[in-house]
Amino acid sequence: MENLVNRFLNYVKFETTSDGNSTSVPSTKNQKEFAKILVKELKEIGLKEVSVDNNGYVMATLPTNMVKDVPTIGFVAHMDTSPDMSGKDVNPKIIKDYKGGDITLNAEKNIVLRTADFPELNDYIGHDLITTDGTTLLGADDKAGIAEIITAMEYLIQNPEIPHGKIKIGFTPDEEIGRGADFFDVEKFGADFAYTVDGGSIGELEYENFNAASARIVIQGRNVHPGTAKDKMINSMLIATELNNLLPVNEKPEYTEGYDGFYHLTGFNGDVESTTMNYIIRDHSMEKFEAKKKNLEKIVDFLNYKYDDKISLEINDSYYNMKEKIEPVIYIVDMAKEAMMDIGIKPIIQPIRGGTDGARLSYEGLPCPNLFTGGLNFHGKYEYISIQGMELAVKTILKIIEKVQELPIHNSQFTVHN
Repeated sequence: MENLVNRFLNYVKFETTSDGNSTSVPSTKNQKEFAKILVKELKEIGLKEVSVDNNGYVMATLPTNMVKDVPTIGFVAHMDTSPDMSGKDVNPKIIKDYKGGDITLNAEKNIVLRTADFPELNDYIGHDLITTDGTTLLGADDKAGIAEIITAMEYLIQNPEIPHGKIKIGFTPDEEIGRGADFFDVEKFGADFAYTVDGGSIGELEYENFNAASARIVIQGRNVHPGTAKDKMINSMLIATELNNLLPVNEKPEYTEGYDGFYHLTGFNGDVESTTMNYIIRDHSMEKFEAKKKNLEKIVDFLNYKYDDKISLEINDSYYNMKEKIEPVIYIVDMAKEAMMDIGIKPIIQPIRGGTDGARLSYEGLPCPNLFTGGLNFHGKYEYISIQGMELAVKTILKIIEKVQELPIHNSQFTVHN
């Protein structure tokens, strides 16, 4: 597994932050450059049909080495990192045989990964951890997934006596800004089903995710000299804070867990004259999701009545809960669960409090639950990943590939693409 760690440490050096304000595909040119590097590596280890298209989507094939027909399985990860924090000049640190307790990430800036804040650190005593230096995110979301998939493919290529069916791999850009599946060619990919390798702690197995929407609110104020402002000034920032305060206090990310949905204010930019607010809206229940959007619309309508139509609102759905697309083929979740148990992992089946490319791909005809990577605290400077967790992710991928051979080939739920 030495190649796995070296591969990951190499990948995180590449800045691939996506940009939600960009209209290009991919949203940042560095993602396309990283894609070209991955293509070169995939060819070097011996994969076939390796390609990167004009939109930066990487695909490759490991041909079957069996006479028996088995379903074609796919594994998918994304190349971009979150715009929530810088992914430039990532300088990872390795903590060998973590003994427990707080981890100082950056002594100069007094940035400490504290067990009081992140008690799940105690689950990783004895593990080798890769952390940040406290100034950037790490990029395990999802360069760990890429490294794990490629390492599993390399292992099968180097051990040709291990039987396997046809395997497809795909790496997408712009997942972090909700565009990862926009130009994913499901027909070209040609898998009967797939797994995203984009989850967190060891054992995570997910086939439910949020229904998601984005909301952009623009408030037009009126700026006049404060000395003569009576009955004339309209402070757009104050309207914005009034709007935010009308949303349910307990439906914010910091107060929710499990199946709870939320409104999340992700951007606020304004002055007296004009303010722009950006929200994301999330809920696992479609009924509650629609109610949340309707509630925001009612709040805007109320404030427009109060302030004489100073507010515009645009809501766009991003993706939907994949559960209804996975349940008819639930055996692919059961198979992953059994694979984990076979190698000594306790599966943690839970809803994703977020989304993956798999949600969109499931609606496009490629059922695609999500597997763990071994990383935690994604999108920020406290991100870390367990090396042993990464190794278990590779073993899980390999065990699923082994178990897919047990599926009945004439199952009506899929059409074989061999």
